Amino acid sequence: MVKIVSLFLIVILALAMFGRLRVGGPRKPRGAAGKCPKCGRYKIGRGPCPCGGGKA
Repeated sequence: MVKIVSLFLIVILALAMFGRLRVGGPRKPRGAAGKCPKCGRYKIGRGPCPCGGGKA
């Protein structure tokens, strides 16, 4: 039983390391890049903000 659990944990750790290499490391924080400069709401998608202040 201990062998199965330890083997499972090793496989999961290997998958996590390969996944991190494939993605390119930790993700960068977005900050205020997705906010409208006029009203401060978060923009969803590439279109302009409904308030008319944020350009694409």
